[in-house]
Amino acid sequence: MAPTTTRRAPATQRAAAAPKPTPTTKTTTKKAAEPKAAAGASYGNCAQAKAAGAAPLYAGQPGYAKKLDRDGDGVACQT
Repeated sequence: MAPTTTRRAPATQRAAAAPKPTPTTKTTTKKAAEPKAAAGASYGNCAQAKAAGAAPLYAGQPGYAKKLDRDGDGVACQT
């Protein structure tokens, strides 16, 4: 009995058979949105800001108050 051989397609044909990714199939990773304090928000203490998901608060952000910034570095309720 004669041995059987399997013929493979040339490399150029094998590569053409694989689907090429398109820009529409490209996956992207979105960064999770950071919690923001609502406009006009104010917090009596850092526990309230943390419970609302707004901490840490940065100077200029709604909800920031100097009384919440113990070390005066412009970041309130940091850990």
